[in-house]
Amino acid sequence: MKLATFIAGGAPQLGAIDGEVIVALRDIAPDMISLIANWPELEPKVRETLLAKDTAHALGAVRLAAPIARPSKIMCMGLNYLDHIEESGIEAPADQTWFVKTANTVNGPFDPIPLPIASDKLDYEVELVAVIGKRGKHIARENASRHVFGYAIGNDVSVRDWQLRTSQFVVGKSFDGHAPWGPWITTSDEVSDPHALDIRCVVNGELRQHSNTKHLLFNVWDMIAHLSQAMTLEPGDIIFTGTPGGVGWTMNPPRTLKPGDIVRCEIDGLGAIEGAITSER
Repeated sequence: MKLATFIAGGAPQLGAIDGEVIVALRDIAPDMISLIANWPELEPKVRETLLAKDTAHALGAVRLAAPIARPSKIMCMGLNYLDHIEESGIEAPADQTWFVKTANTVNGPFDPIPLPIASDKLDYEVELVAVIGKRGKHIARENASRHVFGYAIGNDVSVRDWQLRTSQFVVGKSFDGHAPWGPWITTSDEVSDPHALDIRCVVNGELRQHSNTKHLLFNVWDMIAHLSQAMTLEPGDIIFTGTPGGVGWTMNPPRTLKPGDIVRCEIDGLGAIEGAITSER
């Protein structure tokens, strides 16, 4: 199932997608985190509403928002595809490399992406996003799949000069609007293998990144097992799983994003997100 947050002339509401229509899930849950946390009880109601289609809108007539507007955690894996590690000129890490993006970064899947006043060194990073569905700590790797609610597409937009000033990436990764994601959450039962998905980023029609999630250095189960040793993972937490090679910053010369550029991120079976670079000025 594909679950979204959308706006149709009023406040954000939940919806389930069926082809070219989105069916509003009225009075089922107040927000996506509540829907995810209570999914075993609410799924039958969602399926019944989707089948009836009494509250359907044309998908093209609504605005899709970020599926979860304020995740309690946005955990991000760095250096997780070998081709990206090689283009960065560093050795493959022996341990998982983590940073966070703060909640102010969340952006809709088709909303403008700000080019900040503070820097013009803006870059793209297409990523598979895993959405946690079940609370857990000290999760065994063999049980990790049970804790994933679904998957989406993310763009880990990065301000490179701010990111690389220090060994801590957080500020350079946490400018306003620099985590567009969506366009919806595809529930895990519809993703037979999250480690066999083609992943692409296209800038102004030019293919810049193209890989497959089978090339993840640490896969989703590794990440969940590792993170959950340190923190309790909660429904609605999201994990950006790393980006493949082809980012603009490592090109010679670097090809950073400019106002008017269109960045499209695609993952097979999960859809696509697309945003126009817009000056913060």
